[in-house]
Amino acid sequence: MATRKAEATWEGSLQKGEGNFQGESGVIQGTYSFGTRFGDTPGTNPEELLAAAHAACFSMALSGQIAALGGEPQSVQTEAACTVEKVGDGFKITTMKLRTRARVSGMDEARFQEAANNAKNGCPVSQALAGVEISLDAALE
Repeated sequence: MATRKAEATWEGSLQKGEGNFQGESGVIQGTYSFGTRFGDTPGTNPEELLAAAHAACFSMALSGQIAALGGEPQSVQTEAACTVEKVGDGFKITTMKLRTRARVSGMDEARFQEAANNAKNGCPVSQALAGVEISLDAALE
């Protein structure tokens, strides 16, 4: 199986410093700071990247589950919202909310919900987030 890599560098103090990251492909890269992560400063942060990874992984997993349960996936669109909160003396990713809408032929609502729950529990990013509350709002279009 594949191993994917990324790197990040942080310079300066936690609250005044700045970091940058880049994936090995060069397709994803950016800068981040305390303000982009915990405040309202425009820019990216690790939680946004994690949300994007979860949305992408879940969409692929749902497409596979739909096909495995006899449906024909035409499109799957997923939004993911990752929340980081102060917990005790530190910070913790506490929730990931998935909202997905799919166009599918040959599958009723009950079977679609089964596929969506299978994907939620089985996608590799969901599994990597064990200990984080993951909620799912899934609907057919």
